[in-house]
Amino acid sequence: MAKKIYDIKPPKTAQKAVPVVIHKKPRVVRKPKPEVKTKSPVVETTVKTAVNSSIYTTDSKPTIVNNYAETKSYKKHIYIGATLIVLVLGVYLFFKLPKADITIWPKLDVLSYQQTVTADKTETIIDATKAIIPAQYFEVEKTIAQDFLATGNASNEGQATGKITIYNKYDPPMPFTFKAGTHFMSDSGKLFIAPLKINIPAAKKSGSKITPGTVVVDIQAVEGGTDYNIAPSNFSIPGLKGTAYYYSVSAASTADMTGGYAGKVKKVTEDDIQEAKNVLSEKATTDATTELRGKISAEYVLLDNAVLSNVADASTQTKAGAVADKFNYSVTVKASALAFKKADVEKFVKDYILTQVPENKKLLDGSTRIDYSSNVIDISGGKATLNLSFSSSIYQSVDNNALGLTLIGKNADQAKQAINNSLGDQVSKVQIKFWPFWVGAVPNSQKAINIDLKFQ
Repeated sequence: MAKKIYDIKPPKTAQKAVPVVIHKKPRVVRKPKPEVKTKSPVVETTVKTAVNSSIYTTDSKPTIVNNYAETKSYKKHIYIGATLIVLVLGVYLFFKLPKADITIWPKLDVLSYQQTVTADKTETIIDATKAIIPAQYFEVEKTIAQDFLATGNASNEGQATGKITIYNKYDPPMPFTFKAGTHFMSDSGKLFIAPLKINIPAAKKSGSKITPGTVVVDIQAVEGGTDYNIAPSNFSIPGLKGTAYYYSVSAASTADMTGGYAGKVKKVTEDDIQEAKNVLSEKATTDATTELRGKISAEYVLLDNAVLSNVADASTQTKAGAVADKFNYSVTVKASALAFKKADVEKFVKDYILTQVPENKKLLDGSTRIDYSSNVIDISGGKATLNLSFSSSIYQSVDNNALGLTLIGKNADQAKQAINNSLGDQVSKVQIKFWPFWVGAVPNSQKAINIDLKFQ
């Protein structure tokens, strides 16, 4: 009898085997050696089982295998989408990126003119018909004072001076007149003179009483030196000696005589005073002019000959010949100027040139050049006649929009020829650049055409 083989054990046998399996499982699942893990064989077996049988368990490893499959599908869709985007973007850029940069160098013509303009401080606005622009009057006054050393040498001795009172008690009363240079002798024997003519009134008599006539005069020692700086003294008149008047006419001082000196001293000379004036006048003029220019802002034009300065006052209290080591000198200088605004001249010139520019030409911004000069300036009157010499560059007017329309669809050579046909000999150079590299003609969109004018 043939032996029976069971694919599945009968219930009894299976029941008997259960405890055996449970008993042996701990030994099968015991920790392996560190370098051998149960992860790899379990994953491999489980994956095969899951794929073959399509059975999903709660084990995490079959779930990992399922996510991997889904990831591959997701990436595939991304690649396809990115490719489509690149294609669409490429088509868009192919039609939108093309542009043409066209640079044109127009030829320049120079217009030159000369014009006489009056700057007037009484005007407030530009009068183009009368060629008048406003002017501004400025003024500064500067006073400076300084001490200067005296350079003169006084070799003579200083003479003492003072005052005396002359008494006339002559009887019968009568007045006396003495000439300039009359000598007076002090009771100490010092001789003085009166530099001026002297008139002495007569005495007044009342009964036996006589009141002398008196007069006060200045006297000066006949010699220099400190010996003549005497104390109050009585004086006689040597010229009357031997006459009846000698004892009736006398003099006396009530204060010391002063000013007598001996030795070499410094004195102020005419050259000292003139030199002081020259030095201070120059310094005050420079200071006043500098201060004046500082008051005038950069918006004004101040011509060199439009500044006037003059010495209003120059003086010193010390006279030439005075004995002194130094002296003080003072100078006052007044500086004035007439200026005009640069913007007013530029506006006058620009408006003038615009009236001379042909209709098909344009004025090149920033090309105007102006030179100023003036031979007639009345600063105090507030008027100046200006000689203006000015020039400016003009070029052929270019309508970018109209020119761009004529260039659509043309290659570089054709576009250059079209520009030359339109502008003729008014162009010195043309440069055309297309972008990107595959573009070979002027784009159809006028927005993609950039026309730029350059001037050498």
